[in-house]
Amino acid sequence: MKQFKQNQSGFTLVEIAIVLVIIGLLLGGVLKGQAMVDGAKVKALAADFRSISTMVNAYQDRFRAIPGDDVAAVAHQPTAIQATPATAGSGTINTGTWVGLAVAAAADESSVFWNQVRLAGFAGGGASTNGQAPNSVGGFLGVTSNAAHPTTPAGISGTFIACGSGISYAIATQLDTTLDDGVGTTGSMYASIQPGAAIVAATAPAAYATPNSYTVCLSF
Repeated sequence: MKQFKQNQSGFTLVEIAIVLVIIGLLLGGVLKGQAMVDGAKVKALAADFRSISTMVNAYQDRFRAIPGDDVAAVAHQPTAIQATPATAGSGTINTGTWVGLAVAAAADESSVFWNQVRLAGFAGGGASTNGQAPNSVGGFLGVTSNAAHPTTPAGISGTFIACGSGISYAIATQLDTTLDDGVGTTGSMYASIQPGAAIVAATAPAAYATPNSYTVCLSF
């Protein structure tokens, strides 16, 4: 009895090449999409940092005082929270960390900054809300003038330090490149490694390295 062999056909080189091209196009699309998402986040964060300077200048133009540091905050806005202890009027935000506090009884200047700019209509989040604002990537945004932020690189200048938390390696690097020199330990923008979900300030600037999360600060 004659036996017939079944012909087993595989993929041709042309078919394999087509599949590889399709896979490459899909991967390229995914990477391009991620780059666009990251770019949008960088632009939003850059706007967050610039908004701090805008708030300070707008408040100063209207009330001739620095928000948070306003010695006549209640006279200017009757429902405003006044900073305590009475350190207002120095021209800086010299009490409280950039993180601030969401408790009115602990009214440091970095915290009541947000209450005062919200009442003035320069920031969202509820007119009577005390404490720092959310940033565009799910972390927090705050401002201070004191030493309770990552130690500034040598030679840095600026009256205020605006900081944002929860920023990934890729976003932090692009953000620094957009607003400064792209290096986490030099320039007017610098970073510190964020320990877990904590938003406390670290002790010194740190170089950008994957896969860390960062608190990034900008002086102005």
